Amino acid sequence: MSKKKASTKKAKFDKEQYLAWYELMLRIRKFEERANLMYFQKKIRGFLHLCIGQEAIYAGMKSATRPDDAWITAYRQHGSGIAKGISTNAAMAELFGKKTGNVKGKGGSMHYFSKEHRYYGGHGIVGGQIGLGAGIAFADKYLDKDSVTFCLFGDGACRQGILHETFNMAMTWKLPVVFICENNFYAMGTSVERTSNVTDIYKLGLGYDMPSKQVDGMSVETVHQEIAEAAEHCRAGKGPVFLEIRTYRYKGHSMSDPAKYRTKDEEKEYKEKDPIGMVEHKILKDKMADQEAIDKIKAAVKAEMDACVEFAEESDFPGVEELYTDNYVQEDYPFIMD
Repeated sequence: MSKKKASTKKAKFDKEQYLAWYELMLRIRKFEERANLMYFQKKIRGFLHLCIGQEAIYAGMKSATRPDDAWITAYRQHGSGIAKGISTNAAMAELFGKKTGNVKGKGGSMHYFSKEHRYYGGHGIVGGQIGLGAGIAFADKYLDKDSVTFCLFGDGACRQGILHETFNMAMTWKLPVVFICENNFYAMGTSVERTSNVTDIYKLGLGYDMPSKQVDGMSVETVHQEIAEAAEHCRAGKGPVFLEIRTYRYKGHSMSDPAKYRTKDEEKEYKEKDPIGMVEHKILKDKMADQEAIDKIKAAVKAEMDACVEFAEESDFPGVEELYTDNYVQEDYPFIMD
């Protein structure tokens, strides 16, 4: 893997892959849109960070990784959680604070988790998951597991000191971890240009001699290709990789952010290369499916969203007896001493 901007050359994918990408990205988009509506109806409270516009990252990761690979991320994480295998029922119930949620209604929007799917959150502390991602990779390497950890964080988290400490340690120990910066350019609302002299974020990895690339996050094909290459690098025992995946969130940082720091022309430019629209156009143009088949997928996704909201509304809140459960757990790892 070269230490430069990613190549524009794309691998070829079959009809089944394009339809799978389309369905998954649409599910994530419609889930987020429905969550947005439920928030304004006051059925979801607290913080809510939507990933509308960033769906190609999670779809490309899904197709390029294995089920036993670990994912860990930040608070903008409904899409990655669904892509990793958390059901939309459990995801929506968690937003509602219900006990049928993926963490029993105790985590909410920012703290999804699923041990079954090796999905380790969901973290509200900016950059806090970067060190944890390296720790998961260390555990897998120690136990001789052929798994790769994918550690996602935003461009704002790149300003945290833990990134540099972790990069140094991961390279020194050749940990099987792919660090992914989801660069949507504005952190909580301040552009990269105003907060750093290094605007090509992938270059931060070069100081540690870490293979680093800049990736087009609006192209699901490109994301898949680069994730697959990075995973192969890690599985070969060559150590970590850093990918700066350039993407764009269509909404503000959170529900309280009107995003007035962006121009209408900039928003229009990115929406013209919307990843879902681009894949739908290719499916129809290359006659992988007709409009009737596309409409059936849309109808099925809408029905799933209706069902997950109904599931969340009909589920119960956790009882008061749950207040002190699930706080600590002893994992059966051989390197943990009694």
